[in-house]
Amino acid sequence: MLRNLLLRAVGPAKEMDVAFADRLNIITGDNGLGKSFLLDIAWWALTRTWAGQPALPQRFTRAAPRIVCRFDGKRGQVEEDSVFIRQTQQWKRQMGRPSIPGLVLYAQVDGGFSVWDPARNYWKQTKGEYDPSRPKSFIFKPHEVWEGLPHEDSFKMVCNGLIADWASWQREDGEAFHQLRRVLEALSPSEEEVIRPGPLTRISVDDARDFPTIQMLYGQNVPVIHASAGMRRIIALAYLLVWSWREHVIASEILGSRPAHQIIFLIDEIESHLHPKWQRQVFDAILKVMDALVGQHKVENIQIIAATHSPLIMASIEPFFDPNIDAWFDIDQSNNRVAIRHRDFEKLGTSDEWLMSEAFGLPIGRSIPYEKLIEEASDLIDRDQVDLEEIKRVNDALVNALSPRDPFLFSWRYICQKREWLN
Repeated sequence: MLRNLLLRAVGPAKEMDVAFADRLNIITGDNGLGKSFLLDIAWWALTRTWAGQPALPQRFTRAAPRIVCRFDGKRGQVEEDSVFIRQTQQWKRQMGRPSIPGLVLYAQVDGGFSVWDPARNYWKQTKGEYDPSRPKSFIFKPHEVWEGLPHEDSFKMVCNGLIADWASWQREDGEAFHQLRRVLEALSPSEEEVIRPGPLTRISVDDARDFPTIQMLYGQNVPVIHASAGMRRIIALAYLLVWSWREHVIASEILGSRPAHQIIFLIDEIESHLHPKWQRQVFDAILKVMDALVGQHKVENIQIIAATHSPLIMASIEPFFDPNIDAWFDIDQSNNRVAIRHRDFEKLGTSDEWLMSEAFGLPIGRSIPYEKLIEEASDLIDRDQVDLEEIKRVNDALVNALSPRDPFLFSWRYICQKREWLN
């Protein structure tokens, strides 16, 4: 498991020091404060590869740029310290295969996906040297998740891609397809809207491939490439989870070794493209899917580190959030400084309450014009003397803007009638 990540003079803050929990780690914060950046650094610290562009340190600082990572290795806790060499513009760190013994997965917000597999990356040769021909990790661009990932220096395919693999698994009707079906069902938006595979189909006379479809509630079988953005996001996630674990188990069997006993899953904004009713249950589903995915294999720890912008996500994790194994980190900006804090997780009950909490910091869960209107009405209530014409104008605006059952409107009317401002 990833235990600690320390960043100095790199990223939006002078220093970020994060001690991660064993199971679920949720990161919130405004745009541009470093949520995705922190996930990128975590991926690199664990795998020694970049999922995108390498991180660059802050330019105008005397502090030495440094990234320190602590994680559970094969022989206990490991600490790796990396410094940035400005002359070569590179991060200097230990060479060779990372010490992390588990599978590391990274679902990026743009639909890209990255996998580090201890059985398939950085193979060791007989003399103790590392085989440079082996890929250091598998970095999928969004289209490669669907179309396949070619080997970087040959005509081999690292991954056939969702379209080809799904079709092949469905024809075979073996364990891979059954596992995919179970994962799709678990990640569905609700029990009434289960994602179920339909028959394979052709979509064009110019394309000889058979495309997977999903059964829609309105009776049609829609090709997966024509599904909604939210469905494609979840379909791709389900496929990569099944593919990553399946290929890891196969590679481990070929090598005569045991599958990994830990999995670290990094997720950037899982709520992207998802309807609110889907957001309400997606994290509970992911935790259950990860446990079910490994089956009879003895995976001791599954750790999830996720960034989110969704108050619905925060409300949805309340029933199973355990402060002994879970943590919430909030990145804030104050006095032109950025800081990450491990906050106590309080159950607020509703997404509206989370919207106005420290996680998102909105003063009120309304549109900006309505927020200003309520502020104006509140200011009138606090005055010693008021203009009745102004009271009438604001009252008319409130009646037109708010629901008849709105709590503020009830309070406003009660105060106005008690003070005889309105008839």
